[in-house]
Amino acid sequence: MIAAPPTVADLRRVGRISSQEIVAAIDAYMHNPSVGPYEFASGHRLDIAAAVASAVSPEDIARRSGPHEKTFRVAIAMAVMAARPNPA
Repeated sequence: MIAAPPTVADLRRVGRISSQEIVAAIDAYMHNPSVGPYEFASGHRLDIAAAVASAVSPEDIARRSGPHEKTFRVAIAMAVMAARPNPA
């Protein structure tokens, strides 16, 4: 069986991508959602906008309680961690 490419979470677990890089990627998206793919120091590239669009429903975010920016940031983090970046 062919193994699926690693997720950002997998790459974080083995030390190829740092937690600080993930936070920086999320910050970059929050600042400008139309920014192009994010490139991690390892050379892996991730189109965060595409990952978010495929995993986060704006309606779901609007229905959640609590501060929307924080809720949206958590949803972005979940989408990023589950995404499979292009290899270096």
